[in-house]
Amino acid sequence: MLREPENVQVRPGLEADLEELTELYNHYVRETAVTFDTVPFTPEQRRPWLHSHPQDGPHRLLVAWAGDRIAGYTTSSPFRPKPAYASSVEVSVYLAPHAVGRGIGTLLYEALFAELAKQPVHRAFAGVALPNPASAGLHERFGFRRVGDFTEAGWKFGRYWDVRWYEKRLGAEAVGGPGAGGPAAEV
Repeated sequence: MLREPENVQVRPGLEADLEELTELYNHYVRETAVTFDTVPFTPEQRRPWLHSHPQDGPHRLLVAWAGDRIAGYTTSSPFRPKPAYASSVEVSVYLAPHAVGRGIGTLLYEALFAELAKQPVHRAFAGVALPNPASAGLHERFGFRRVGDFTEAGWKFGRYWDVRWYEKRLGAEAVGGPGAGGPAAEV
């Protein structure tokens, strides 16, 4: 059973967080197949990633702080680079090892989806490297539905890994898509 997170604050990611964010992400690069990056990053290499998540708009970086250290972060990023995908985002959450099982992933996703509700975002997608029952469970609790598995999609640590893809419908939709100016309608 998850414990309710105590003394955790969620706020937008800042330049001052870059070193700790990089260290947290590098843990997953070095130790897990959660990310398919295989070489750790320097903070300078991660700076463009940080700057690609402004404090407004659909592409966000939210950081959870517990005491004097980062407990985790969540992002919404462009799903694909082509213009027709602009109303879709890919979401992810990463927790510091000391923060796993404390409800901080839930807290981060609650904050992220509250922000995304204010944006013209139609769908959120998430890829989960398998096996990862904690991440699969988190996405399912947030109303994501499984849309398919890519088998042997990535090679890391001397083996192939499958990726399960999830999607979640977000917000009201305008007839004709974002910016069409039509009335909100369910499609």
